[in-house]
Amino acid sequence: MTWDVDGMVMLVGVAAAIACALPGIFLVVRGMGLMGDAISHAILPGIAIGFLLSGSRDSVWMFLGAAIAGVAAAMLTQVLHRVGRVERGAAMGTVFTIFFSVGLVLMVQTADSVDIDPHCVLYGAIELVPLDTFSIGLGSVIAPFAVPQAMVPILIVMAISVVILTLLWKELRLANFDPNLARTLGFNADVLLQLIMVLTAATCVACFEAVGSVMTVTFIVAPSATALLLSRRLAVVAMLSVVLAAAAAILGHIAAITVPGWFFGEGIDTSSSGMMAVAAAALFVTAVMLSPQRGVVSRRFALRRLSSAVAIEDALGLLYRLLERGESTSDDDVRRLLAGDVRVGARRVNRVLETVQRRSLAVCTSGQWALTHGGRREAAGLVRAHRLWETYLSTRSDVPLSHLHSAAERLEHVTDAAMAGALEKEIGGATMDPHGREIPSGESP
Repeated sequence: MTWDVDGMVMLVGVAAAIACALPGIFLVVRGMGLMGDAISHAILPGIAIGFLLSGSRDSVWMFLGAAIAGVAAAMLTQVLHRVGRVERGAAMGTVFTIFFSVGLVLMVQTADSVDIDPHCVLYGAIELVPLDTFSIGLGSVIAPFAVPQAMVPILIVMAISVVILTLLWKELRLANFDPNLARTLGFNADVLLQLIMVLTAATCVACFEAVGSVMTVTFIVAPSATALLLSRRLAVVAMLSVVLAAAAAILGHIAAITVPGWFFGEGIDTSSSGMMAVAAAALFVTAVMLSPQRGVVSRRFALRRLSSAVAIEDALGLLYRLLERGESTSDDDVRRLLAGDVRVGARRVNRVLETVQRRSLAVCTSGQWALTHGGRREAAGLVRAHRLWETYLSTRSDVPLSHLHSAAERLEHVTDAAMAGALEKEIGGATMDPHGREIPSGESP
């Protein structure tokens, strides 16, 4: 890897990824991530018309035409949705396909007379950015160094996005989460949304030549979607989106020049822009699986921990009731009863009993189980919550007496001391449940 080639490619990729992620934050949060897809493809007719008018890729006409087409597509989508009463997704799909089809037709018609390649527009040519550079420097202070020409429009759009998002952060946040309140406070939520659309269109135009429209869509949606799996605070989501976008661009290029060689031999590489999109998708999938709060794996472990906690509480509740009724607490009887418990079951009996002993909640002496002081306190709290719920439901609902137990059994595990106190007040300090059993007091036994 060298700066002259790989460094420039990664620099342009990082700049394009961050530029796309900035407006994408508000599109994804608002549930309009596909709008980036629609805009990125809808700019094609503007690009083709700009080429047709100027006959050159290096033309302000190309940029203006694409920007106008992108903004027009966004506004037309909103008009169809609000005025035409068309569902938002259908409106986006209709406008996107029409603009995209017209753009492809125009490109095919102008391909013979203008230096344009439809595949380059769709997939970009980020590997070629080192071939078109200019030098900057400050004489003897900073030695001149080459900068890719493709960086200029990307950095301009990125700077504009940063300034607008910084100045209008509170207004944009309010317009995204509560448009009605924003209108009440004097902020036009529709205008702010259109501003995000304009930024998205400008970003697509600035990035399309270097990275292509397909990769642009990826970085508008994927970093923000990944960040939302990691946090729900908008400021944190914004920072994570920028970091994830930059990481995906760097990792994607490194993977493009190294991974193919693992399978097909040295000297083989693949599309950097494509691998950058793959890296962004890989980060998203990783977050889906391992996100601390919303990841598939994390939730699975959380459910297992919760299930284990419920099973232990059921075991303590069983021992409390057996001791309360003076029934046998022999090891065989306890294991048999726990094996028939819905939330414990035969496969968990050994593990549950080992856990209650390890935590000093219960002991088994001479084949007989008994609760320790700490175990009795926890078991009493659980049974108290159960009987409070039974008493409350018997007076405040139409649940039959025969069904009170199963209903209270689900609620007892999520009842804390404060809720138990509130239930006690609601039932007027009753000391007996509907079945005639004593409700344990809230004091430590």
